[in-house]
Amino acid sequence: MTRASCIVQAALAEQSDEWALVANLQKEKDELSRKLYALPVEQFRAAGYRPPPIPPDSPTPGKDLDIVQTEVEVRDGTKILIRIYTSTDHSPGSLLFFNAHGGGFVTGNTETEEAQNRLIAVKNGAVVVSVDYRRAPEYPYPFAVNDCFDVLIWCRKNADSLNIDPQRIIVGGGSAGANLSTVLALKFRNLSIPGIIGQILNIPVTCHPACFPQGKYEYISYKQNKNSPIVDANRMYWFWNQYLPDATPDPYASPLLAESLHGLPPTLVQVAGMDPLRDEGIAYAQALKKAGVSTTLRIYAGLPHAFYIYPQLPSTAVYLTTMVDWIATNFQGCQVKERKIENHEF
Repeated sequence: MTRASCIVQAALAEQSDEWALVANLQKEKDELSRKLYALPVEQFRAAGYRPPPIPPDSPTPGKDLDIVQTEVEVRDGTKILIRIYTSTDHSPGSLLFFNAHGGGFVTGNTETEEAQNRLIAVKNGAVVVSVDYRRAPEYPYPFAVNDCFDVLIWCRKNADSLNIDPQRIIVGGGSAGANLSTVLALKFRNLSIPGIIGQILNIPVTCHPACFPQGKYEYISYKQNKNSPIVDANRMYWFWNQYLPDATPDPYASPLLAESLHGLPPTLVQVAGMDPLRDEGIAYAQALKKAGVSTTLRIYAGLPHAFYIYPQLPSTAVYLTTMVDWIATNFQGCQVKERKIENHEF
């Protein structure tokens, strides 16, 4: 790593004035979180999960959109819950945004990215499907991948009832959900299944730390941000130990290891500067670009993993609007009613 690179990486990881507004509040939450994650999994599950708050100006169910839930039977007969968001004025043959939620492959549910899902449904006129895939450690890799794949195939087969165009699908998610989303894109490409035209990868998990190709990409964010708020390095190791305990170098678990990313769809990658996952997100954007994939990278300097759980932060609005604008700009038939913000082609 060059001196210039070190300076840039240090600047990205320096806490922003914006984050200072909520740093003490998050510190209290992190202390409680450490106790919860030290519990046996049964007690951890019993403690429950509450999705993050959404911005007060988010689209309202019943007024701006309709939200329904149903179940989809996957390959082993298990029924998987899905949450479907549809704007009140949507058109038949709408784009499908398929959301795999974040949560380290261990926690989270269909409402983890509620603000994002509502906004994309209303502003982009998309039908949004959020999938409640099975989670580790009870269901380690590849259960989550298979659940998401099977549900997405079901969506394609039921395009008419969902009012979607099965040839216009964007996959997307945050953190572990971003991992699952790009793995879906890889599987569809490898199996020659059409339909996925874009992917949104927010604060993505792209490679197990033990498998990271350090000779090809810069990789200091795990050390640099080892004590970061919300998700620190130890938490990420814990998540991986639940999901992939043997650290197998499998590209469907660590997509950065894929032999080729050629042929993947246009991609938006958003990363946070104070996040242990920062460098693997940047590395994945670099690998996509090298493979000829149209790739947009946005970096939020001085902010930690999943900073957008705080609606009051100015960057949360930017983060959400970036997705809406990227969809509107890149995919015909999607229109947005707000001003465009500038994205930077990587």
